[in-house]
Amino acid sequence: MDVANLFKPMLTRGHLRCIGATTVEEYRKYVEKDVAFERRFQQVYVVEPSVADTISILRGLKEKYEGHQGVRIQDRALMVAAQLSSRCITGRHLPDKAIDLVDEACAIVQLNSQPEEIDNLERRIMQLEIEHHALEKEKDKASKARLDEVKRELSDLKEKLQPLKMKYQKEKERIDEIRRLKQKRKELLFAAEEAQRRFELARAADLRFGAIQEVEAALAKFEESTDENLMLSEAVGPEQIAEVVSRWTGIPVTRLGQNEKERLIGLAERLHQRVLGQDQVVSAVAEAVLRSRAELPPSAQEPVKHPEQSLESPHFTNV
Repeated sequence: MDVANLFKPMLTRGHLRCIGATTVEEYRKYVEKDVAFERRFQQVYVVEPSVADTISILRGLKEKYEGHQGVRIQDRALMVAAQLSSRCITGRHLPDKAIDLVDEACAIVQLNSQPEEIDNLERRIMQLEIEHHALEKEKDKASKARLDEVKRELSDLKEKLQPLKMKYQKEKERIDEIRRLKQKRKELLFAAEEAQRRFELARAADLRFGAIQEVEAALAKFEESTDENLMLSEAVGPEQIAEVVSRWTGIPVTRLGQNEKERLIGLAERLHQRVLGQDQVVSAVAEAVLRSRAELPPSAQEPVKHPEQSLESPHFTNV
C-alpha cells in the first residue's frame, strides 16, 4: 500500500489537513495518475513573482533578517537585489534567488575579518620582520644597509598601524553593542507579544513603554554617533549586493551598476570595438536590439506579430 492510499481515508473523513507544494512535472508524475487522490486536493498554481512583488516580499522579510544577522538593510539594497537577481542569475526563480542574495550580503557585512587596509599593513610588517631576522645574520655592508632600511620601514608601518587598529577596535565595539541592543530589543518584543497573548496586560505595558523604549533610545544614540570616514559598516547597501552578484556570475561590478538605458546607448560602440571589419552588420544588430527593446517592428511596414520572439539571431563568422 502506498502513501496515497493511507492518506485518502483520513482526508475523506477530515482527520487530516494537508497542504503540499510541488512542481507541475512532479504533480503529473505522482499525483495526477491517482484520480481519487487528486480529487481530494484543490490545485493552486503559483507563478513566479515579478520584480515589484519580490521587492515587497523582501521588505516583509527585512526586519527578520536584520534581527538575525545583526545588520541594517537599506531599502535600496532590496530593490537592487530583486532587479539584479532577475536580470543576471539564471537557473533559479524569484523570490528565492533574491532572498539568498540578501542573506549572503548580510553575512559579508558581519565583520568576520579585519579591514583590508589593516590586513595589508600587518602582512607587510610580517614580511619585513622575517627579512629583519634573516639580515641580522649577515655581516656584509649591503645587508647592513638593507637592515637599516627595513628597521626604518618597520617603524613607520607600526606607527601607521597603531591608530588604525585603535579606530577599528572602537568601531567594532560600537557595532557589537548595536547588535547586542538589537538582539535584546527582539527578545523584549517577543516577550511583550507573549505576555499580550496570555492577557498579562500589565507586563506587556511595562515592556512596551519601559524596557523596549529604553533599548530603542540607547540604540538610536549609538546609531547616530557615527563618523563620516568609517572603516566598518553595519549597513547592507547596493554595493554589497552588486559584489555578491559579481562573485556568483563573474559579471564586473561596473557593468552591474549600469541600467538598461545606459547599456543600450553604448551598445553599437562596444560592438564596434570587439567586432572588426563588419561595421554594417554591427550597426544592423545594434539597431535590431534597440527596436526589440522599444517593441518596434523591424520596418515601418511590418507590424510585430510575436513580441516575445527575437527580431534577429546574429552569427558572426571569422573569415
